[in-house]
Amino acid sequence: MEKIDGRKLKKEVQQALRDQVVRLRKQGKANKDVAEYLGMNHQQCSRIFQKYERGGKNEILLRARGRRHGEKRMLTEEQERHIQKLIVDKTPDQLKFPFALWTREAVRQLIGRQYGIDMPIRTVGEYLKRWGFTPRKPIKRAK
Repeated sequence: MEKIDGRKLKKEVQQALRDQVVRLRKQGKANKDVAEYLGMNHQQCSRIFQKYERGGKNEILLRARGRRHGEKRMLTEEQERHIQKLIVDKTPDQLKFPFALWTREAVRQLIGRQYGIDMPIRTVGEYLKRWGFTPRKPIKRAK
């Protein structure tokens, strides 16, 4: 049988394959036979069954992948709230910045001044997007 890339399968199918590995191995089937039957790598089948033996059904359940919410951010939640409040309540010139409007560079300098964090301009843009601040174009009026 042709091997399949399990990462491209839906979560339900991935879980069903894991359950099948355990069921077939419990029936006494050899690891190599189970892998061939299910179209998986025999090492992956072995890992799944070892996890099952170690921790039971709970150990082979699929979990959320990727970073946890808020992980690896440069600012804490409290710092984020404080910066947002400053952006909403004050203008850059009130805080003695050489800007008339809040730009990414102005926010970057604000963060640097408040917390001593030298943040890349792109990261500042991602924070602003996450906070719901959107870029605005000035209104053009006929004279």
